Amino acid sequence: MKPRGERHIGLLNGFAAYGMWGLVPLFWPLLKPAGAMEILAHRMVWSLVFVGAALLVLRRWAWAGELLRQPRKLGLVTVAATVITVNWGLYIWAVNSGHVVEASLGYFINPLVTIAMGVLLLKERLRPVQWAAVGTGCAAVVVLTVGYGRPPWISLALAFSFATYGLVKKKVNLGGVESLAAETAIQFLPALGYLAWLTAQGGSTFADEGAGHAALLASAGIVTALPLVCFGAAAIRVPLSTIGLLQYLTPVFQFLLGVLYFHEAMPPERWAGFALVWLALALLTWDALRTARRASRALSNEMSVPGATRATGTVSATRNADSVASDPDPVDARP
Repeated sequence: MKPRGERHIGLLNGFAAYGMWGLVPLFWPLLKPAGAMEILAHRMVWSLVFVGAALLVLRRWAWAGELLRQPRKLGLVTVAATVITVNWGLYIWAVNSGHVVEASLGYFINPLVTIAMGVLLLKERLRPVQWAAVGTGCAAVVVLTVGYGRPPWISLALAFSFATYGLVKKKVNLGGVESLAAETAIQFLPALGYLAWLTAQGGSTFADEGAGHAALLASAGIVTALPLVCFGAAAIRVPLSTIGLLQYLTPVFQFLLGVLYFHEAMPPERWAGFALVWLALALLTWDALRTARRASRALSNEMSVPGATRATGTVSATRNADSVASDPDPVDARP
């Protein structure tokens, strides 16, 4: 068990990471008149600059050579980079186009989509409460489709792209900062090429809107990297079950910003849809915590048994606890 001081540091870093991700809708409008594509390209370019500098200071480069010698893993990183590009670009566009609430919904339903993908792609078996949560989430999408007069495609695209990103990241198994460095290295040249083309066409705002605007565009790299560093500090100090609960801070903050700060419309049918989503997440969280407690009790019981039985049971119970603690499963990159 981690010392109490370490856990407190971990919690503070967790709150900082998810808080920054939750407040990021306040940042993207500051980059106007740059369009979503230009902002996205700058985010990719400057993220690599800042993450590369961090790795240089930490002297953590051994993973890069290992990655280059594993074509399959490198291919998965390329897929991850492609999927997160879609996620980032859509999120920036959604925020700057007045769809903050709908974007927040995408990250509310992401755990449900992750579970559904586990069933469909990995043939995982769900507990009854998890089935109830997924069913409630599907009902919420139907209600919201009626409320919006169309499917909430922004939410669904964000949720599915981020769930796919998480699935690929599990197979890659790189640390947060290292993973972001690898992904932005793949994104770098296309992003830089797009910015060069945009400048040649006279459509770039980087040099035309003053030094303050250029500095804000460059700081998109810090906005991307800093929460990830805090997340990494939290992930090694607090249980995954705690991280799983903290992750809900991000869409909560985004939702509150959309309603209270950006004054986006919330007619009754949208409230009903969001209420169903929150009910589904409450069921999912309650089931995860209940099962984690059972696994913890089983671990305690097994440790009280002497000899080989205790050792065998400890391994089994520990695996169960780890499996449950990561449900719903947080991913170490956000909008």
